[in-house]
Amino acid sequence: MNHPIIPIAVALASRERKRQAPKGRRVDPQALADVQRLLGAAPRRADLLIEHLHKIQDHFKHLSSAHLAALAQEMRLAQTEVYEVASFYHHFDIVKEGGDAPAPLTVRVCDGLSCEMAGAKELLRKLPSLVGRDVRVIAAPCIGRCEQAPAAVVGQNPVPNATCEAVVDKVKTGAVTHQPEEYVDFARYQAAGGYELIKHCISGDRDVELVIKTMEDSGLRGLGGAGFPAGRKWRIVRAEAGPRLMAVNIDEGEPGTFKDRVYLERDPHRFLEGMLIAAWAVGIEKIYIYLRDEYHGCREVLETELAKLRAAPPVKGMPEIELRRGAGAYICGEESAMIESIEGKRGMPRLRPPYVAQVGLFGRPTLEHNFETLYWVRDILEKGAAWFSSHGRNGRKGLRSFSVSGRVKEPGVKLAPAGITIQQLIDEFCGGMLDDHTFYAYLPGGASGGILPATMNNIPLDFDTLQPYGCFIGSAAVMILSDHDTATDAARNMMRFFHHESCGQCTPCRVGTAKAAHIIDQLKWDLPLLADLSLVMRDASICGLGQAAPNPVDCVIKYFPHEL
Repeated sequence: MNHPIIPIAVALASRERKRQAPKGRRVDPQALADVQRLLGAAPRRADLLIEHLHKIQDHFKHLSSAHLAALAQEMRLAQTEVYEVASFYHHFDIVKEGGDAPAPLTVRVCDGLSCEMAGAKELLRKLPSLVGRDVRVIAAPCIGRCEQAPAAVVGQNPVPNATCEAVVDKVKTGAVTHQPEEYVDFARYQAAGGYELIKHCISGDRDVELVIKTMEDSGLRGLGGAGFPAGRKWRIVRAEAGPRLMAVNIDEGEPGTFKDRVYLERDPHRFLEGMLIAAWAVGIEKIYIYLRDEYHGCREVLETELAKLRAAPPVKGMPEIELRRGAGAYICGEESAMIESIEGKRGMPRLRPPYVAQVGLFGRPTLEHNFETLYWVRDILEKGAAWFSSHGRNGRKGLRSFSVSGRVKEPGVKLAPAGITIQQLIDEFCGGMLDDHTFYAYLPGGASGGILPATMNNIPLDFDTLQPYGCFIGSAAVMILSDHDTATDAARNMMRFFHHESCGQCTPCRVGTAKAAHIIDQLKWDLPLLADLSLVMRDASICGLGQAAPNPVDCVIKYFPHEL
């Protein structure tokens, strides 16, 4: 009689022999050779995963399953770890086995609110038939060039005030990254007295306590959106046990915001010196600069100028500085999500406490700052706290860099007194409204800052002045609507953006943004359901994206009921 145990035992033995190789996708030798060649002598640390994914994406214009498996083996990571990170970020194109690779050249047309008002939809409709089959045309969320609306990016080359003709011409001539035509480089900055302040700090001519006190007295608050007092943050992190790290946020993904890019393109060393002074005052061991992927020209500037700074350091003992590259995720503008991304992970916000100042990068106390906050450090310490706080209107103190876009004659970064009203900003700094356009509404703080009618044009624009109206200033991204626009269309644009950019970690945000986007796309809005969604998203979302996403919709319901 045949015994069933014998063939089963043979099968199990055969399976065990087969399992001597690692589980999962087998690594293709050629793909492994490709990855090893691209990575060269770079460390294989897990926190460099996103940097290494960029090297493969830049070279092959996509990420194949074979190359992802090879990268996992080379970095001694599980293939699932590599795939979950690569699939999280919008700028990585994963091609599964047997799938078709995307066109070798991609044209991204911004469909953010300012670009939509300037004709982005028409560009997206016409371009695919004009650029040829070897070019992919896709809509992209805000790319930080709102003053140049409509804006597009051909490969890595921006096209300001884009027309079909300009984009086609850029496609034909080749998409090559260009640095800004003129900026203050290392030599010019030093010749004008740059880095003298940090020398005085290091030499002991400047007292740490007095420097921190000056920052506190100036009233400078974080200019990335949260508005936490800068001097107080320095004191808090300095009090934590070392070693301490620093993370600089230049992700700038809030629709309507572009001030960091403009300042970086003009005077990068003013920011770098402010960063080094903060590092000295707090006792920072290493600095990480996180720059959004859309800012290719800025990345070239920073790489060039950081190389010069390292080659001829103005002071001894300068902390090590690493430049990290984002990969197209708005959520990484949130400080803990940015830290997760720097560590080579998906950019998902952390639950707090503990706070970043206590447990941040790699578990160490971390000083996190926005680019512009550090940009003002040198001026404040050289001119004094009173200089900065002497500016202001309507009872407010300080200066604000407003990123103004939309229906004004002169959009751009406007350095204006804190507390200025929207009407004063338009009339005194932006040349007034466009011809044949009447001021109708405005967004005082980007996508998440809410929408107000033009009749409410006398509210001081500053921290803590807009909350009573269901709005906030955030990073001071001001978008101007005219009688050619509607607040409902603006809210739809914003909610589509939030739905696209939700990291998906928490249900209130992931489901809430999708549901809200669907409801407000209808001709008649379900107001009771929107009210319930708003309450749940505000109370239960992990981070500011979900908590602030209802703002535009709630403002439309409150201030523009005639549109519903």
